[in-house]
Amino acid sequence: MKIFDILAGRTKPAQADLEALFGLPSAFITLEASESLVPTGEAGVCYKPAAGQSFAHTAEEMESLLGLGGGPTKVREDTDQYGFHWVVIGAGSDPSDPEALVNQVHLVNTTLEDQGFGPQLLCSVFGFRSTTAGAGGTANLYLVYLYKRGTFYPFVPLPGREQRDVATELRLGNVLAEDLKIEKDKANWMALWGLPVH
Repeated sequence: MKIFDILAGRTKPAQADLEALFGLPSAFITLEASESLVPTGEAGVCYKPAAGQSFAHTAEEMESLLGLGGGPTKVREDTDQYGFHWVVIGAGSDPSDPEALVNQVHLVNTTLEDQGFGPQLLCSVFGFRSTTAGAGGTANLYLVYLYKRGTFYPFVPLPGREQRDVATELRLGNVLAEDLKIEKDKANWMALWGLPVH
């Protein structure tokens, strides 16, 4: 980057490393073996469209655009309470195939990049649930991939209120450090309340 760009406040956005997503299947194995956590079969890609920028408005249009129509993968669009848009991907008939879900999330990210949404991509989120007795089918852990930083962090919301289990997040960050590039700056471990990913 040239010094004049820095002085003028013109900086290039960091290039996303979408290949980092392919480290997730080994992280899934680690979470199941050490924490009894398995993928819920859903993941989401979050983006914030620029003013005047639009995306497909129906599931059929999204599936066609993303090349997912006709397969077991289910795609829907959602908007959270903060106005961020989500493409939510469901593994369909085989939620136990984490590699397929990772591949679909990678496809969604690259397709959105190709459609001009790269600068607005924020994160990808994967849901996990406990396999222990009494655990429900909804996520009680999320792995978050920060698009612009190329790093991951765990997010563990507590049920019924906007509070998180920070101690468990820190422990899981250490557990996953051999499989994934964990975000070092804890200020970037954002709470993602009201996630549409289950």
